[in-house]
Amino acid sequence: MTPWVLRLIVANIAVYFLQQTASGIVPALVFVPTEVLSQPWTIITYMFVHGSVTHILFNMLALYFFGPRVEERLGSRRFMTLYMLSGISGAALSFVFARQSPILGASAAVFGVMLAFATFWPTDQIYIMGILPLQARVAVLLMAAIALWSGVQGSRSGVADFAHLGGFVGGWLYLQWVNRTSGAKKFKTKTVAPVGRDILSNYKRIDPRSIHEVNRDEVNRILDKISAKGLNSLTSQERLFLSNFVPPDDRVPPPT
Repeated sequence: MTPWVLRLIVANIAVYFLQQTASGIVPALVFVPTEVLSQPWTIITYMFVHGSVTHILFNMLALYFFGPRVEERLGSRRFMTLYMLSGISGAALSFVFARQSPILGASAAVFGVMLAFATFWPTDQIYIMGILPLQARVAVLLMAAIALWSGVQGSRSGVADFAHLGGFVGGWLYLQWVNRTSGAKKFKTKTVAPVGRDILSNYKRIDPRSIHEVNRDEVNRILDKISAKGLNSLTSQERLFLSNFVPPDDRVPPPT
């Protein structure tokens, strides 16, 4: 459990407990698009209010499973920015497309975290409802398609589909911004060419302390994986990512 994932889970549980004990608090925290000018704070507070035990349980489980790796990869400050912006984007899209519906729950913020997970580890398998195995990128695309279809058709009463879509949109935009401002290779996930053992043979000379904090945790994770299972255990994406940090004089010279 990473620091901000733990704090967010505790905060959500605390607010839910407050909902059960303090009457009249929910209307002051729920986001109602038509009342945003009179209650502007609700674009933040709605993320911490839930409608049922099941509602908060699924959101917190998703945050627990996906959040720690994303926080480790991005760093705590960027993780919290991703989380909050995804939630705010969920409110914004609801304001545009679902102005009559009150919005509550952490789903939009959590969907932004899930999108980040699928961006960094697209081929990792996740289990929908604990049963159906799907690659992370496929699961996110499927969830986005369902939310878009349901939002346009209005077929799921009580589900904030446009808030979910807004979470995806906000998360994607923020990751694009981080990618641009942090340098192109920092969040590169696509394999452009195979990376062989020879390039990584001197991986022990990599000094994690000299690596930018955005990448340091992921480098340490891959180095730990090598220590436990060997170089052959790395995926092509992990090889490509780690090759960016092998000291230049240890790389195989380009063909002449």
